[in-house]
Amino acid sequence: MPLPLNIQDLFTGRVVEWERLEFKEGWNPEAVVRSLCAFANDFHNWGGGYLVIGVAEKDGQPVLPPQGISAGQADAIQKKLLELGNSAIQPAYHPLAVPATVDGKLILVLWAPGGQTRPYKARLSLAKDAKEWAYFIRKGSNTVQAKGADERELISLAATVPFDDRSNHSARLADLSRDLMVEFLRQVKSDLAKPARTMSLPKLARQMNLSGGPVESPMPRNVGLLFFHPEPHTFFPQTQIDVVWFPQGAAGDRFEEKVFRGPLGRMVREALDYIRRNYLNETVSKHPDRAESTRVANFPYAAVEEALVNAVYHRSYEEREPVEVRISPEELAVLSFPGPDRSIALADLRRGKAVTRRYRNRRIGEFLKELDLTEGRATGIPKILRAMRTNGSPKPKFETDEDRTTFLIRLPVHRAARAISTPQVTPQVTPQVNDWDINHLETLATALDVPAPQVTVQVTTQVGKLLLAASTALSRGELQQVVGLADRKHFRESFLNPLLQAGWLEPTIPDKPNSRLQKYRLTTKGRAWLEQAGRA
Repeated sequence: MPLPLNIQDLFTGRVVEWERLEFKEGWNPEAVVRSLCAFANDFHNWGGGYLVIGVAEKDGQPVLPPQGISAGQADAIQKKLLELGNSAIQPAYHPLAVPATVDGKLILVLWAPGGQTRPYKARLSLAKDAKEWAYFIRKGSNTVQAKGADERELISLAATVPFDDRSNHSARLADLSRDLMVEFLRQVKSDLAKPARTMSLPKLARQMNLSGGPVESPMPRNVGLLFFHPEPHTFFPQTQIDVVWFPQGAAGDRFEEKVFRGPLGRMVREALDYIRRNYLNETVSKHPDRAESTRVANFPYAAVEEALVNAVYHRSYEEREPVEVRISPEELAVLSFPGPDRSIALADLRRGKAVTRRYRNRRIGEFLKELDLTEGRATGIPKILRAMRTNGSPKPKFETDEDRTTFLIRLPVHRAARAISTPQVTPQVTPQVNDWDINHLETLATALDVPAPQVTVQVTTQVGKLLLAASTALSRGELQQVVGLADRKHFRESFLNPLLQAGWLEPTIPDKPNSRLQKYRLTTKGRAWLEQAGRA
């Protein structure tokens, strides 16, 4: 049974941090039970971890090629794990065991998500007459026995499961979109992507750890609804990103607002794309005494991306407050609710040296990392500082209050950058684009190895405008207004359907094509062509 990520990623540290990984050259049941207990306790809310059997470890790194195990060993280990999960760990706990082949050698990967009924304890010895039990946690890349303050804190977490990992009793498993789940698995290059197309939805949700509850009546977890339901805000009001532009500054009378909703990963990408296209610019200064020009951004994209992703990652989805990006000629600010964890000292936060001991949304962070939207491990603030410093921008500011009700990240504008022009866009109107003739369209499509939309010479410019507008999900009526057509049938037959068939546009609710809430957005193919067209 495949894992919901690419097994090769376990050997690179690209998706899973080393603190969540442990390698065992051979089968040592006592050590394995302790590590499984530690991952189940998930002391820092990382989302559990992975234990790889058949791979030696040196200085915390896997030794490749692996030594591997025999097929007989793999079968025997899986049977023994079922027994140990009941007899050697309390409450009972069972990881998912997945055989895999790496460099021609068979290994066994044990996926151990954070448990729902922590704290867990394990037997200190598996000897027949042994009766002592102890709690185990992860400290760095080691499994250690929890003692003193650590043990007391672990016990205080009894039955406390982060909100994003809880089962949602007001939703049904059918509320999860298979199309969105398969799309995610394809993006992260999981071995599960192919079988996911035909696997039953309950089995797929269980495989991705997106469901809970009894087998006869499974319920989706909140993280599943946030990432794999077309409209998460129907379950979690104000799950959205508001981008607000104040052309006269925050004290001015005018502002323009754009709201982004949808599955969490897609919502973040669409909001970032919109901000980059409309509010970020680069200023090039030439110097008489040297050949090299100086390039500065008004707001470095890396800092903006990290600030927004940080807000989506760490906000509370129980509070009905959106993430807000407030942009003015003076600064770009990202506001989220509530503030940072109380384990972070205010003084450290203001100095940009905040290191949290516990993550609010362990599963959300896991999915965002697999989508390459965050690194996790408290690297957000250092990355923002580094990006601003590299750009020559003033230092960013990190603000919260004594009660930790809000968190505000302020990115001051680079004074040498040119001013932001008021974007000529609204949810229904798009920027003008240059005329593209059909030969140019077909040439670019061939170069990118994607099919050109079946359009005529007369409507090529309209197609370009439509694709540009669809960078943000829009309804059929909004897209129809972009190309200036009154006839709905003509728009569908000449524009919408050909672009959908060519794979340049896609519906936001593929499971319900006739939904009144249906919108359409640019696909990866369409985006690639637009970017190429903009450079041509």
